[in-house]
Amino acid sequence: MRFRLSLEVNKRAFGNILPINYQYESSAAIYRILSAANIEYSNWLHDNGFTIEGKRFKLFTFSRFKIEKRKIFPDVGRIAILCNNVEWQITFLPEKSTKKFIQGLFANQTFEIGDKKSVVQFKVRGVEMLPSPEYSDEMEFSTMSPICLRYRHEDGKSEYLSPTDEKARQAIMTGLLSRYESFYRKSFAEPFDFDFQPLSEPKSVLVTLKADTPEQTKVRGFMCKFKMKAPVELMRIMYESGIGEECAQGFGCVKTNVYVVK
Repeated sequence: MRFRLSLEVNKRAFGNILPINYQYESSAAIYRILSAANIEYSNWLHDNGFTIEGKRFKLFTFSRFKIEKRKIFPDVGRIAILCNNVEWQITFLPEKSTKKFIQGLFANQTFEIGDKKSVVQFKVRGVEMLPSPEYSDEMEFSTMSPICLRYRHEDGKSEYLSPTDEKARQAIMTGLLSRYESFYRKSFAEPFDFDFQPLSEPKSVLVTLKADTPEQTKVRGFMCKFKMKAPVELMRIMYESGIGEECAQGFGCVKTNVYVVK
């Protein structure tokens, strides 16, 4: 279930300068809002989510902010927001994410996103539930936040994969099947055709999480358009909870492009 939040930028509070790396802070803001309204649901998402073979899946993701007017300062890692409103999409897979529940959580909320150097305050002025796409077994998408894919070697080391890497297809399919099993508490029993093909040259994005803290890490993702072939159930899981890894940190959020009907 996907929601579009209309956010007003309250420049009078702390200004209009946002860190380029704001995904971790955005995820933290979502958890704070959940905690304020429903501590039990927040703890469930944060500490458990859905679990399979000891791996936890937090089945939600969110887009980057859609900022119509902005100026980027790459040398200092900042974004100046030059408009008064931005758009943010958040999508949840868990069944508790009803329209009334989410709209009640986020309506009229005020929250801050930023780090030690700069902070922006946002006020939620509107919460709109977006209609689900008409799922088919072959669809095209565009990323709204970077896709993070990892390949883990036998020696324990891992590498980030571009969507064009020959190992990307298997990594995506394995992740979706694990999420399906975690959500439905059963394996996807039927054999199926699966394919993943980038439709544009992936753009590499290096994102810093927990910047300027001892826990700081850098995660690489890729922005692109792509085509995917999969059963409708897996399409829904991908659309509503993200594709790839680190989705609850704001990776792997997608929007539909065009539909390819059977």
